[in-house]
Amino acid sequence: MFRTWEASAESSVVRQGDHILVSSHALVRQVLADPETFAPDNALDAVTSIPVAALRVLAGHGFRLPPTLANNGTPSHPAVRALAEQALHPHRVAAQADWLTGIVRRRVAALATRLRSGETVDLYADLTSDLPLLVLGRLVDLPDDDVRVVKEFSRAALELFWAPVDLDRQLALAETVGHYHAVLRKHAEQGEGMIAGLRALGDPDLVVGALFFLLVAGQETTSQFLTLLLHRLSTEPAIVTGLARGTVSVDDVVEEGLRLVPPITTWRRVATRPVSLGGVEVAAGASILLWLAEAGRDPSVTPHPQDFVPGQRGSRRHLAFGAGAHRCVGAQLSRMEAAVVVAEAAALVREIDVVRAPWCPDNLSFRMPDAFQIRRS
Repeated sequence: MFRTWEASAESSVVRQGDHILVSSHALVRQVLADPETFAPDNALDAVTSIPVAALRVLAGHGFRLPPTLANNGTPSHPAVRALAEQALHPHRVAAQADWLTGIVRRRVAALATRLRSGETVDLYADLTSDLPLLVLGRLVDLPDDDVRVVKEFSRAALELFWAPVDLDRQLALAETVGHYHAVLRKHAEQGEGMIAGLRALGDPDLVVGALFFLLVAGQETTSQFLTLLLHRLSTEPAIVTGLARGTVSVDDVVEEGLRLVPPITTWRRVATRPVSLGGVEVAAGASILLWLAEAGRDPSVTPHPQDFVPGQRGSRRHLAFGAGAHRCVGAQLSRMEAAVVVAEAAALVREIDVVRAPWCPDNLSFRMPDAFQIRRS
């Protein structure tokens, strides 16, 4: 459904189903930079309308999700964002790098031993899946729950709101999401740090909403990106060799990965008034779908748009983290985690056979890889 789009050489703005699809780098940035004309209010609208039966399941758990971060075009946004930025400040993020390096290094050593013995290993399950959640838990006071439970909730939320799903699946997802939303609400009543700051704003639902976004669109997307980046590196032996020799920059590899395999492929805005966009007339209330992944491959930005060329001109101009007032508050956190994984784990994908490449289900905005299994050649 959503994987069959093709960029048009004739137009960077086309009507695609219920959306106006925008693919050029310049126009995507233009929309992101103008929240007055293109509001973020529809960012969390369910792709598959949630029926009454599933809504009842959510309501039974007290599910409420007010405009908080990515979907917040109200006056409350600056204060909520400021608290999130403080919690994820670059200095606080940088302070986690050595700790994370130790964890990744130990995992990589164990995986390398298993590979040498002839085993098949899953770099998603055994390396990348939980890393962002572990780091986030050191920066933000999160519920003390088993990682598996949190991952089940976050992936269920991505599917419930952004995927085409049938009724039976919606009911199951609503139960998972609603149950953990109740856990978040209870934690919001007593959490410390950023949570206490949000609580002081006077709206308990804002606290829950912020936790929801950090867990769903924060740590989950980063673990997806780490998996996708390692998979891409498995097809780029010259770059892996360059990393080992020190002739290729880790940071350049991360930025090129964000340009070519961003975990969030699209994001939505809604037109607040009639407007012309790339020569296409857009009515007030129309859904604008920003094709972030395609914008990263815009030939006007980089000389080699389809190729993985770390450090090439324009590589860092990608829009993987969005732009403007709603640019991802966790951008530096994601970059740090990816840099650690590339530096420590890239060698794992040298001279290997891919047993199972990451498979991503149909989803409007998120890739959601489920595995990346490899063995030694």
